[in-house]
Amino acid sequence: MSSRLDKYRKLPVFKKSQELFDLAEAMADSLRDDDDRKSHLASEIFSNAALIQAKIAGAEGGGLYTIHMQNAVLIKLATQDMFSAAAVASMMKLNEQDYVELLREKIEEFRIVFNEWVRGFDKTYDIPDNWAIRFDCSTPEQEKLEELMFDDDRFFNDFDEDEEFDDDDDLDDEEKGND
Repeated sequence: MSSRLDKYRKLPVFKKSQELFDLAEAMADSLRDDDDRKSHLASEIFSNAALIQAKIAGAEGGGLYTIHMQNAVLIKLATQDMFSAAAVASMMKLNEQDYVELLREKIEEFRIVFNEWVRGFDKTYDIPDNWAIRFDCSTPEQEKLEELMFDDDRFFNDFDEDEEFDDDDDLDDEEKGND
């Protein structure tokens, strides 16, 4: 019985999540001390890594397509939250080792395996849940969108760090007089 229950541990997506978990544990250990900010970020990074693994197990245990997809969305959000906490720690210079780039690489590796896992969900094995949400990620439209993937180099190069944003520039003279 236990080997049947642990079947999810053999999945490539779970194995990649273990790599994320191990990195998150190292990151959290590097942040742990008496500083509340560091402790909060360490907790955020570590708990999201654990949540990712729990949601993979939950998705595989549920079987229904909707349950798979609900867990997949929560995994995506946990991955984003984990990365955000690591980026905040780096920006605030709260850790001696900068794990952000390494985490970014591990998340990208995980994302690729995660997408393959999600595409393997059986859409025919589902029941209506009366919430009017039906996840379908392998439509021709979605595949077309994936071909036009976001170009982060282009996006970030559009920002000039030396420019300051002034809210008053957006207001015309008439609006300024009404304040």
